[in-house]
Amino acid sequence: MPEVIVVGAGVMGASTAFHLAERGARSVTVVDARHAGEGMSSRSSALVRMHYTFEPEVRLAVDSLAYFREWPERVGRPPVFRECGFVRIVPPGEADLLRKNVEMQQACGAEAEVITAGDLLELEPGWRADDVVAAAYEPRAGYGDGAVVAGDFLSRAREQGVTYRPNTPVRSLLFSDGGRVRGVRTDEGDLTADLVILATGVWTRPLLRSVGADLPIEAEYHEVAVLRDGPGGPAARIACIDSNTRTYFRPESGGGLLLGDFVGPRAGIDPDDFPQVPGDANVVEMVGRAARRVPALAEAGISRGVTGIYDMSPDARPMLGPVAGIEGLIVAAGFSGMGFKICPAVGRALAESALGEPQTVDISVFAPDRFAEGHPITPPYGYTDD
Repeated sequence: MPEVIVVGAGVMGASTAFHLAERGARSVTVVDARHAGEGMSSRSSALVRMHYTFEPEVRLAVDSLAYFREWPERVGRPPVFRECGFVRIVPPGEADLLRKNVEMQQACGAEAEVITAGDLLELEPGWRADDVVAAAYEPRAGYGDGAVVAGDFLSRAREQGVTYRPNTPVRSLLFSDGGRVRGVRTDEGDLTADLVILATGVWTRPLLRSVGADLPIEAEYHEVAVLRDGPGGPAARIACIDSNTRTYFRPESGGGLLLGDFVGPRAGIDPDDFPQVPGDANVVEMVGRAARRVPALAEAGISRGVTGIYDMSPDARPMLGPVAGIEGLIVAAGFSGMGFKICPAVGRALAESALGEPQTVDISVFAPDRFAEGHPITPPYGYTDD
């Protein structure tokens, strides 16, 4: 078996290390600039749902849900998943696309159904549904915690022999004359291995450039608000992604609601130097939009804010696998905000790839070189904001 270095101890790197250890990999080292889950994983909204428009994404999400729901049995740690249910709302003109996508999701094993506006109001009587023709509903969806998931995956991997080196920033990849990555350069010296797996999110491009490669990954800044329950109690008991208000939200454990926006700025965004608190005006505007769906939010107080950076790809899908012309390197980046919910299955797929095993879910469609080859992912029934 190859010696493997995993760079990055967020949910993706930690999951990969866990699955490598589960498969008996003889030498695995996880290297991180800080500590497990301290980067963008700790800032994730951590929503777990199956509603995607591209079949391989759905299969990764379905497989990952089993891990989240069976966390103690699979990872040996206390439960991390909270079930709340999930609704996807699209514009009236895209209701037929939603129905097609739910059919596909059901074929992939997702517990999903199409509901009417009346059904939605039975689930959430306090919402507005006058603009809803059809919505997708997943009763078994929910949310978790990015930092906890990363820490649990890594601690279990270490129990199975994985070496962990925190506070060890990787400055570059080591490249041989034969065009092969042979390790990483850190502030504490060089580490060598047969294979390097980059699970470094928004910090991926500088490391690739150290070996003369590049991928089209852009940093996108996002703001999230955590709202207190209003005088009438919880404004939402189920999670929702709502195209009509361009917001997503979910309950918070212990009360309140987490609210986020669909998009954010990209120009001049530095993942090492970005605002740590959302702008007041931005939050007020976002709450106003969400209140068109959930009127009670107009009376909800703002508890705190969270900011973070997405590693965006041109088609908003991850880049998984080797990079053309470079041996000994696997990349896992460009998750575009979906990394947490599919991290168990992606980590397994990366481990299977590293060890030359058949893949439980084929991730070859997410090849990093698809953009250079002119083959971005285009779902058959994609939404306008997909």
